[in-house]
Amino acid sequence: MGKLAQSTIKYLIEANFTANGIVEKPDIIGAIFGQTEGLLGQDLDLRELQKTGRIGRIEVNVKEERGKTKGVILIPSSLDASETVLIAAAIETIERIGPCDSEIRVKSVKDIRSLKRDYVVKRAKEILEKMLDEELPETSELAEKIKTSVRAAEITSYEGLPAGPDVTRSDEVIFVEGRADVLKLLKNGIKNVIAIGGATALPEPIIKLSKEKTVTVFLDGDRGGELILKELLHMANIDFIARAPEGKEVEELTKKEIFKALRDKISAEEYIQTSKFKSRRKKTIKEEKIMEREEYLDEKTRKKINEILDKMVGTKAAYIFNNSMKLKSKIPLNKFEEKNKALKDAEIVLVDETINDNIVDIAEQANVKYLIADKSKKKYKDRHVNVLTRKDLQ
Repeated sequence: MGKLAQSTIKYLIEANFTANGIVEKPDIIGAIFGQTEGLLGQDLDLRELQKTGRIGRIEVNVKEERGKTKGVILIPSSLDASETVLIAAAIETIERIGPCDSEIRVKSVKDIRSLKRDYVVKRAKEILEKMLDEELPETSELAEKIKTSVRAAEITSYEGLPAGPDVTRSDEVIFVEGRADVLKLLKNGIKNVIAIGGATALPEPIIKLSKEKTVTVFLDGDRGGELILKELLHMANIDFIARAPEGKEVEELTKKEIFKALRDKISAEEYIQTSKFKSRRKKTIKEEKIMEREEYLDEKTRKKINEILDKMVGTKAAYIFNNSMKLKSKIPLNKFEEKNKALKDAEIVLVDETINDNIVDIAEQANVKYLIADKSKKKYKDRHVNVLTRKDLQ
């Protein structure tokens, strides 16, 4: 018995059967071929049709239930519709399967091509919807992409530094940190921009430009931007200062944020005066913290902290205390995060780890008062959390 190629199937006969006894697949298939033989003439004999590939492999699914056998018969056909339904009607004449009385009833004759057409229509709708949503941009989007591409292509070089085309011919120039910042401003229509290289050692062309033009520096809102700004103020003639929002880089900003930052620029003189005030204020805060620390961490408390640090070696844990040095909780360092409930209302936290930026940030966000460890990677000044090492406790 040959198997009909999937691509040639036109119809699928599906019939349910019941046998009053236990029968197996070979009994059912034998009954189909044997009891329909000659019923419809030589042209529609099932054996001949299967030999010529016009009827496919007959599939039978059976299950036994309370001494009876039930199941489904599937017969694929490449005959035309009228011939296929004759075959379907013929198998309903079978009254015995093996030694058992039986009954076969055709459930359906499915047009496989119709099912395929339904699938094609459904899939075509899905593809069209996706194309309309994702593949066909609005005219305004296309125009903006073209403008952005053209602006990005306008990046030039000024004495080896990435710059916009208007740096040499404009009376005003904007200093940014790197090439990515230049590209960002070009994409938003600002062409009188040049990168200083993102380093604290200023290139000579930057110093030269600052003496010839009105200069606005536009820097990242992080510690690196602060250091570069100090160098610029010391080495170059700066007129105005603009900064990205705190914690953001210029290359990350939206068009609205870029223009707002430039509108909100302040003069270099105003910045210097404000910075001096902040410096004095920070010093006062620091002095207050030192006084508070000396008053709070008395000799007895320091000694106890040193003893606990000795016991903590190798634990990779954080010990959390209240202001009376009463232990509230112990947590593994991999669970040391501001959302950990154990850090709520913590006063003193000891960690078996060299203190780093991440640990300090977490402690600060959790409003920890004292963060103490054997060592620290660097000094943390003017932070909300007091960062101390064993050496500070001497």
